[in-house]
Amino acid sequence: MDWSSLFARRTEKIQPSAIREILKLTQGGEVISFAGGLPAPALFPIERIREASDRVLAQQGERALQYSTTEGYPPLRAWAAEQLPGTDAERVQIVSGSQQALDLVAKALLDPGDRVVLAAPTYMGALRAFDPYQPEYLTVASDEDGLLPDSLEAALKRSPKLVYVIPNFDNPRGTTMSLERRRNLIESADRYGVLIFEDDPYGQLRFEGEPLPSLFELAPDRVVYSSTLSKTVAPGLRIAWLVAAPELLEQLTRIKQAADLHTSTLGQMVAHAVVEGDFLAEQLPRIRSYYHRQRDAMLAALDTHLPSSVHSTRPEGGMFLWLTLPVGSDGLELLQSAARRGVAYVPGAPFFADGSGLNTLRLSYSVASLELIERGVATLGAVLTESLAVAS
Repeated sequence: MDWSSLFARRTEKIQPSAIREILKLTQGGEVISFAGGLPAPALFPIERIREASDRVLAQQGERALQYSTTEGYPPLRAWAAEQLPGTDAERVQIVSGSQQALDLVAKALLDPGDRVVLAAPTYMGALRAFDPYQPEYLTVASDEDGLLPDSLEAALKRSPKLVYVIPNFDNPRGTTMSLERRRNLIESADRYGVLIFEDDPYGQLRFEGEPLPSLFELAPDRVVYSSTLSKTVAPGLRIAWLVAAPELLEQLTRIKQAADLHTSTLGQMVAHAVVEGDFLAEQLPRIRSYYHRQRDAMLAALDTHLPSSVHSTRPEGGMFLWLTLPVGSDGLELLQSAARRGVAYVPGAPFFADGSGLNTLRLSYSVASLELIERGVATLGAVLTESLAVAS
């Protein structure tokens, strides 16, 4: 069978995950991985999930194991609406992880050739979700306060259909869009009539600085909002949600119905049983304290071991930070040397829709122990120092 002749043309746009490929380098040996953006397993509320599962099955087992509505379990929709000022349960669609949210929005909005504005760099998972629908990407330069206004203005003049952003502790850089830049984005999108997709998986992981209003709070009629329980409870539950205008939500619900009928009934009911009440008020301080400690350890190690010509971001929350190496460095090439010495990270280039960013890389501080952070960064620093010495 010649399978290549059977595949739809859109499959040519579907690229393998760079992170999944990098993880292959870590197999078969003791590797300190700063690559995967995984929540720390030590933070998973295993006992609470077990108790919630038992309770749901004992009290509502027949309902939990049955088909359900596409929109989602009503109490969970109501809970999600409570997390976002200015909305209600009727505007909430429960989805099977934030990655499905990306796919549903792209499927609903993007025709081949439609233009999508996004930061350089941006979340590579969004690029992989959008790719099959064959958009044209308009990349906008960004700094540690978010999208640069002049670059954004130039992109919006080209009549895009969608702007995709991660305002809080973005993946991959860990940076946060300032309030001034948020307002500029809203005003510019309103002036050009462009929809904004606000991806907010990390917003509740702030451990430093003051919280900022979401883009949805600033412009609920201009913004589609997505968030998830993957970073605050557990990613294995695959529970996330979209908040959108009724006209768009109706289309998203129809598309999801065609894809999977609905997100797991049991999963939704268990998730709601976990988060109801004061759970997050107790859970979030633990998470924030843990990642704060992890970030501080990595920043301290970077300050000690990295060459002075390498720049690091300083996230106020989330799970990532970003290194910029001198121009001419190649993060992918350096990964081979680092992996041979037992350290893995994600090169920055896959986060750039325009193929740039060779001299960048992403580090995650979420999982490695403090000891491994120190040892891994020391090794990485040695690799970078040797490489830059050869280059000079």
